[in-house]
Amino acid sequence: MPTLCETSNDEHGTGTTACPLLLAETYSTDFEVHRNWLAITHNLPLSQWYYEATSEWTLDYPPFFAWFEYALSHIAKYFDPKMLVIENLNYTSRATIFFQRFSVIFTDILFIYAVRECCRCVDGKRAAKDILEKPTFILAVLLLWNFGLLIVDHIHFQYNGFLFGLMLLSVARLCQKRYLEGALLFAVLLHFKHIYVYVAPAYGIYLLRSYCFTANNADGSLKWRSFSLLHVTLLGLIVCLVSALSLGPFIVLGQLPQVISRLFPFKRGLCHAYWAPNFWALYNAMDKALTIFGLRCNFLDPTKIPKASMTGGLVQEFQHTVLPSVTPLATLICTFISILPSVFCLWFKPQGPRGFLQCLVLCALSSFMFGWHVHEKAILLAILPLSLLSVQRAKDAGIYLILTTTGHFSLFPLLFTPPELPIKILLMLLFTVYSFSSLKSLFRRERPLLNWLETIYLVQLVPLEIFCEFIFPLTPWKQHFPFIPLLMTSVYCALGVTYAWLKLYVSVLTERISVRQKAE
Repeated sequence: MPTLCETSNDEHGTGTTACPLLLAETYSTDFEVHRNWLAITHNLPLSQWYYEATSEWTLDYPPFFAWFEYALSHIAKYFDPKMLVIENLNYTSRATIFFQRFSVIFTDILFIYAVRECCRCVDGKRAAKDILEKPTFILAVLLLWNFGLLIVDHIHFQYNGFLFGLMLLSVARLCQKRYLEGALLFAVLLHFKHIYVYVAPAYGIYLLRSYCFTANNADGSLKWRSFSLLHVTLLGLIVCLVSALSLGPFIVLGQLPQVISRLFPFKRGLCHAYWAPNFWALYNAMDKALTIFGLRCNFLDPTKIPKASMTGGLVQEFQHTVLPSVTPLATLICTFISILPSVFCLWFKPQGPRGFLQCLVLCALSSFMFGWHVHEKAILLAILPLSLLSVQRAKDAGIYLILTTTGHFSLFPLLFTPPELPIKILLMLLFTVYSFSSLKSLFRRERPLLNWLETIYLVQLVPLEIFCEFIFPLTPWKQHFPFIPLLMTSVYCALGVTYAWLKLYVSVLTERISVRQKAE
C-alpha cells in the first residue's frame, strides 16, 4: 500500500505534492480532499454536507460542486466502495487513484469543446496557408496544452479543466452574441466554484452594456432609450433561478450562514503558505527586509517581534512587523479600486468582445494582485482568457508571453521532489518555446513582441531556477533559511506579474477606438 505524498502543513489548495504525471502509485493532498467529499456527499443527507468535519478537508466549494461530487460517488462505488467510507482518512487504492485521475480526464471533454467554440470566435483575417500558423490552431494549442492547467489538474489533482471549460464556453457564447446562454453558463459556474466571482464585474457590465441596452449613438455613447426591460428581466430570472436551485435547499434548512462560512474562511491569513506572486508578496518581502534592517540598526526590539512567521509554511494569520498589517476589508477595498478602471473602460469605451475579454483579464489579474489568501494557481484565471487576445494583436501577445512565462514558473514549487524536476522543466520548456515561436511567427511582420528589458527579465528565470534547485540545497542556508527559494520565486515572479498587469492596463486606458467600433 503506498503512503501519502509528502505535503506541508497547509490548506488543501496549496498543492505541495509529490505526484508523477498520471501514475497510480503516488498521489497528492487533493486526492484525499476529493475522496473525502465523495464520501460526505454519498453517505450523508444534504443537511449535513456543510457541517461534517471528521476530516480536516471539509467541504468548502459551492453546492453545484457538491452535487458534482455526489454524482461521481455513484460511479466511484463500482471501483472501490471503501473510498466512500468517511472514516477511511487518507485511504488509497489503485482503483481509487485510477478513478479519480480518470474522472479529471473525462470531464476535460467540456474544456475541449469550449476551446473549439472559442477558436470559432477568432478573427480570421490572419488566416495562413500553413495550418500551423493559423491563429485558430495556435490558440487551440495554447489552451489545450497549457502548462499550468496540465500540472495543476493532472500532476497535482483538481477539476479546473471542466470549470475553465464552463468559463470559456460562456465567453464564446457572449462573443457569438448568444447572451442568455453565456449568462446562464457563468451563473452555473459561480455555483460550482466561487473564485470566479472575481470576473463577475466584467460579465455584469458587458451584459448590461451590450444586451440590456441594444444600441449606441453614432459617437459611441449609449442610447439610453434602447434600454430593454425584457432583457434585464430575463437576465435576472436566470441568476435567480440558478441561485435558487443551488442555495435554495440550504436556505430552507436555515443553513445558508454555515455554507457562506465554509466558502469564505477569512481566518486563513493574508497569504497562502506559499506566497502567490502578487502585490502582497512584495509587501511581505519589504516588511521582512525592513525588519532585518531595523534589527541590525537597533531600531526594533527583538522581543517585540511577532512569533508567527509568514514564511513558516503554515496557513495562519500573522502580523507584519514594520508595515501596517493587512485586513480582509483592506484587500477587498484594494481589489475593488484596482478593478474600477477596467470596468469604466468597458462601459465608456465599448469595443465588443475584445473589450470584454480585456476587462475580464484585468478583473482576474486585479483580484490576483490584491485579493485575500490568493492561491498561486489563480493566475490561470487570467492566463487562459488572455490566450484569446494573444492571437489577435502583437501588443497583447507580448503581454501574454510575460504573464504566462512568469505565472507558470511561479507554479514550479508545487512540484518539489527530484523525480518531478525533469518533468516540470521539460513540460514548461516545450510550452514556452511553442508560445514564443508560434506568436512570433504569427506577428513576424510587426514589431518585436518583447523589448530588451523584458527579454532580460524572462531569461533571468533560468539562473533563478538553477539556484533554487541545485545551488541552494548545497549551502548551509538550507537548514536555517529553508524558505529562501520560495521567497525568491514569489518575489521575482511578482515583479513580472505586476508589470504585465500594469502594461495591460496602460494598453487598455490609452487605446483609441475606431469609428467602426464606436458605431457598434
